[in-house]
Amino acid sequence: MKDVKEKSTRLLRSIESVGLGIVSISTLIAFGFEVSSMLEVGRVSLADLLLMFIYLEVLAMVAVYLESGKLPVRMPLYIAIVALARYLILDMKNLDTWRILGIGSAILLIAVTVLVIRYGHSKFAYLNESKSGQSIDADP
Repeated sequence: MKDVKEKSTRLLRSIESVGLGIVSISTLIAFGFEVSSMLEVGRVSLADLLLMFIYLEVLAMVAVYLESGKLPVRMPLYIAIVALARYLILDMKNLDTWRILGIGSAILLIAVTVLVIRYGHSKFAYLNESKSGQSIDADP
């Protein structure tokens, strides 16, 4: 039974590594296409910069996960804020007032959520005991 558990764990870690590699390569390709289209057009817009920032955040999220084996909940929330801001910037002329207010409210709600998570993390941090007896923080 222990052998099956070890093989299953190794298989899942391999699948996870392949998935993270695919995400990283796809993000780099998308980043390259974005840079290529900016060079082709000959100008850089705020929407282009925000999209590249999203790509960089995805790569940073993969790097943090590979480094620590943990994914802080805040990173996808940061990506969501930037994505909503980009959507708002790109479609501002085509959005009605209620949709703009809804998107702005969603950004505010996510920002408050990040603050609550950060506060909770600093006040009520999860502590794990490492094998050396030192306490380590569960969320990098």
